[in-house]
Amino acid sequence: MERVQFQQEQMLAELKDLGEKGLFSPTEIKHIIKKRTAFETALVRRIPNKNDYLRYAAYEMGLEALRRKRARDSVELPKSPPSISDHALTRRQFHIFERALKKFKSDVSLWQQYLRLAQRAGAPVQLHPRTPALYVLAAAHELSYGGIRSARVLLQRGLRLNDGSVEMWREYVRLELGFIEAMRRRWDLLGISLSSGKGKGKSDGDGNGVDDDDDDDNAHGDGELELEQGERADKAEEEVMGDAARRAIMDGAIVRQAIDSAAKALPKVELFQSLQTLIASYPTPESLRSALLDHLHARMTEVLPGDAAGVVLRATRALALTPAEDLAGGALVDALRRANEEMLAAIETDAHTDNMARHFESSEAMTAAYAQFIEEWCGKEDVDANIKLYLVGNLHSLIKRRAETRSPAPALLAAHIRLLITLAHLPTPPTQPSRILRIARRYTSTVTVLSTLSDSNAVAVWLARLNAESTFGSVDSVAEAWTSARRAIPTHSAIWLWGADRCCPSSSSRSTASSWEEFDALLAESMSDAALREVHQSLLLRVADSLNGLSNTAERRARIEHIARRCLPSAHVWERVFTVLTMEDDDDDEAETETERLLREVYEYWRDGTAGEVEEEKEGKGKATLAWAKWLLLRKKRGDEAMKVIARARGGRSGAVLARGWAAVVQQQQAEATAEVEEG
Repeated sequence: MERVQFQQEQMLAELKDLGEKGLFSPTEIKHIIKKRTAFETALVRRIPNKNDYLRYAAYEMGLEALRRKRARDSVELPKSPPSISDHALTRRQFHIFERALKKFKSDVSLWQQYLRLAQRAGAPVQLHPRTPALYVLAAAHELSYGGIRSARVLLQRGLRLNDGSVEMWREYVRLELGFIEAMRRRWDLLGISLSSGKGKGKSDGDGNGVDDDDDDDNAHGDGELELEQGERADKAEEEVMGDAARRAIMDGAIVRQAIDSAAKALPKVELFQSLQTLIASYPTPESLRSALLDHLHARMTEVLPGDAAGVVLRATRALALTPAEDLAGGALVDALRRANEEMLAAIETDAHTDNMARHFESSEAMTAAYAQFIEEWCGKEDVDANIKLYLVGNLHSLIKRRAETRSPAPALLAAHIRLLITLAHLPTPPTQPSRILRIARRYTSTVTVLSTLSDSNAVAVWLARLNAESTFGSVDSVAEAWTSARRAIPTHSAIWLWGADRCCPSSSSRSTASSWEEFDALLAESMSDAALREVHQSLLLRVADSLNGLSNTAERRARIEHIARRCLPSAHVWERVFTVLTMEDDDDDEAETETERLLREVYEYWRDGTAGEVEEEKEGKGKATLAWAKWLLLRKKRGDEAMKVIARARGGRSGAVLARGWAAVVQQQQAEATAEVEEG
């Protein structure tokens, strides 16, 4: 049974992926595990039966067909990038046939079925030429049989159609790295050395052994001499060129060419990050690895000269690639110092550009990247406190230098406040709490008076100051700072939600009348200006999330009625309220009945909407109907009532979408019912 257990472990990743994508329910996944376990148990019997393999393969084919149908027809499932479940079922079919052919090598019909499967599996590359995962899978299949040329052709064909895929370029570079190592092992086995070619023939000067006095012999001898010299020259050239080609391959010429092509086709930092990780982890000689990484970073500097992420990737190369056991003590200090100095130099260089528009955009990105770098290393527990103080000191010095010549970068100001708060617990903190508050207040004053900064840039500074006030200030100073923040940046939800999360009633401590009055006042303030509509809806979502924390259904109903009558909720708010209430587990029949009544009321609010709602909110009526019918069918098992709800709503504009959604719900219900019957 160890083989069965091994096969069960191999299927975990694909089943988890199928569940996360919503293609199969947990009940269906349990059923799949049960069926596969039965098939695997049959395959390990002492006397093999070909029909066991065929039944297993047929089951997997049906499962793959169902997966494709659901992925194609479902309207509720979001689009997702290719993952393991996209090809795992097909791979399992091949695995089953290959195991069968090892047992029944002489069975021609089995070979024919296997070939038909292979023909069908080859079709996806032709039917989906812009799906990189299919080319990678096909190339991996070719490599498993040693067909490196075929794998290279497949990937090159895929790159012509998908030159914007990081995955394709990474796998192509991986292929060429593998080719180098394969050639190295082969040449070592054959005893082929990479020493420079040297001619071994004799000199063709006076000592050529020819008698100048005999004209006939001379004529004949000169012809043979020219032929011999030509043959020796061709052989010597082949030796030299062959040796030069081998040396170029071992030096990574093919991989360099692949990197150049990738950089030209896809000049994005994500590509260089992926290739750096690949080259650093691939088992190659250290000299070749260093040379390839140098070439990679040189190309990145050429195609992305001012990219902030590229600068960070290049500056932190030693920190990212040095093994953890070697990155300690002086080595860590030197690597951090070099990275810090290189990024500071990039910021200063960017400050002298003539293009002001490019300067502002690049400068903001570079300073934000530098601030993130400082915060990342100051947040590591195993980094010495003195190193953290050194990094914070460099950040503060940069802020001072920028303040003398130009407006400070909000990312630097916000990071400085956050770091001062975080490092205040050190034995020798950077500064005292009172000074932290003064710095935070000065920074928010600076970003408030600068009209060139957008709200999104200034909000991080205000949030950092609010956290500083909450940590070191008084209750009054916190309230005053929050009021000032809402006035300075009135339309940004993050500022409002910072305080809303602290005053919104919850099951833990704030479920009181006074706390609701405080939050209702905040809701009224957010309704005073039409520009605050998004903020207002965000606050209502917080109220929806807190409903299950209320002690009884009466309190929930009162809060929901207040939302409906006085708060102008959007369809999205009602959707959240409905979802939160369906998560409640009722202990008795009376509570369950009250919850159903409340859900019906929420459904009616959601379906009917409010006066003056925007066009996209009207689409929520169809979602409300589908959600209520789905709850009736799956939770209460009242299919007739659910069908009546759907039938009454099908006449609207969203009838087609509603019909498709309802079909998916019915299919889910049937699958769950089938699984229950089989388990029973």
